[in-house]
Amino acid sequence: MLAGLAIKNVVLIEHLTLGFAPGLCALTGETGAGKSILLDALGLALGARADSGLVRRGADQASVTAEFDLPAGHPAFALMAEADLEVEDRLVIRRSLNGDGRSRAHLNDQPVSVGLLRQIGETLVEVHGQFETHGLMNPQTHRGVLDAFAGLGDALESVADAWRAWRRIEAARREAAEEAERARQEEDWLRHAVEELDQLAPEAGEEQRLAETRDMLMHRERVIEAVQAALAALEGDAGADRAVGAAQRALQRIADKAGGRVDPVLATLDRAAAELTDALAQLQSLGADMDLDSAELERLEERLFALRQAARKHGLEVEALPALRADLARRLSLIEGQGDELARLAREAEQARAAYVAAAEALTARRRAAAADLDTAVADELPPLKLEKARFATAVEALAEGDWGPTGADRVQFRVATNPGAAPGPIGKIASGGELARFMLALKVVLAEARRSGSGSVPTLVFDEVDSGISGATAAAVGERLSRLGQRVQVLVVTHSPQVAARAGHHWRVQKAAEAEHVSTTVVGLDDRARREEIARMLAGATVTDQARAAADSLLAGEG
Repeated sequence: MLAGLAIKNVVLIEHLTLGFAPGLCALTGETGAGKSILLDALGLALGARADSGLVRRGADQASVTAEFDLPAGHPAFALMAEADLEVEDRLVIRRSLNGDGRSRAHLNDQPVSVGLLRQIGETLVEVHGQFETHGLMNPQTHRGVLDAFAGLGDALESVADAWRAWRRIEAARREAAEEAERARQEEDWLRHAVEELDQLAPEAGEEQRLAETRDMLMHRERVIEAVQAALAALEGDAGADRAVGAAQRALQRIADKAGGRVDPVLATLDRAAAELTDALAQLQSLGADMDLDSAELERLEERLFALRQAARKHGLEVEALPALRADLARRLSLIEGQGDELARLAREAEQARAAYVAAAEALTARRRAAAADLDTAVADELPPLKLEKARFATAVEALAEGDWGPTGADRVQFRVATNPGAAPGPIGKIASGGELARFMLALKVVLAEARRSGSGSVPTLVFDEVDSGISGATAAAVGERLSRLGQRVQVLVVTHSPQVAARAGHHWRVQKAAEAEHVSTTVVGLDDRARREEIARMLAGATVTDQARAAADSLLAGEG
């Protein structure tokens, strides 16, 4: 609720500090005393457009500070958290306005944009009056009002879940379709590339093997000469294999007489003989390879050139060609199987749409039933408010599919008709100023008695001259309803009606004081005696009589 309001240099208010209480709070005073200035100041704090005309003449700057006590979990805190603002138990809004029209805003001493201030302000206060209305007057809020009245949280959650599931599958289907289109556009290239690589048939490590063989063939003469020299050194009468064999035979003849000391030597010679045999075999094989003719070298050169050309074409190393071929073949196979995947996603999307439509239709049915209940409840409130000929109607209309969303497929709008036989129209365009405020009062009372706030969790309602053009029993009915509403939320009412003021739990008088050329507006909290005098003044006019005081006593006692 609104706990405090401090105003400095706003129009006729030089400096003013007010503390507010829960329940119904009345602001009274003579016409022109400055009651509207209070509402202008509050609107400035809540993000209304800054007008340099609000700055008091002779002052450089105007400022308004509004302090709110809010329950845990109030939407204002979530908005602050989203904006990375520090959240505290009490919310203090400060707005300053310079004479040139520039303004600055702070939340708990943290600078914020006016846009964020306005967004948060809409969760704190609703104003209903002859010339300015917020909250329920905005058709975009009507659907949420009806859903809150009917307690449709479970149905809304089901619709939102179905909507998100449908959107996810639709997104997957669109992405798959776009991928398929891109794949179709490159299908010919993929097939050609795979065919080329299949013909080339690159193998892992092939480039290195071919390069080594080519280098060897290019130095064939020197290699053959070296191989032959090595074979001559290892073979023949003076060859190493014969020398090792002779050494083995000599030691074997005395091995049993050396006490085992030559056994290690014999083992070493055995290993040397085996290694020599392997070396001779490798040399002979290498010599055979050298018998390849020049055509083989040309073939190797051509193969290396083909591999490296393919690698350059695809912008990678020769070693990566086999992996590239596998990847291109995989992408080609995906194209060939995309038809089945797209068909599957299309079926799932259609099923998800059907699930959403079913949930939305169930929600629509409950909304239509709740709309009838709401219309009946509001209709019961209208006659005492001098709106007996008026009709309130909640229209629930189907949206085009392109406008469906997580809150369903309906547009909800509150409509009224003030003349018998007239078709209901948008509430903001049909009702006059006083009628408009009373329609809002009736609706708010119905919503409050349903134990649900009509605009989410707005803790403070302001009614500006809701009693305009009425008196007597009708004014008393307005006061009674405001009192009932004050039991649920904080209500501030600017009124000229003594019947309304008498219902308030807290009463302030707005008055204008003039000293020489200096005029200022002040607000005075009234005790029981002063309150009696103020209500008597409202009843009698300029001259307060004993009869007026007696009538005031009757109203304060709840007898009027």
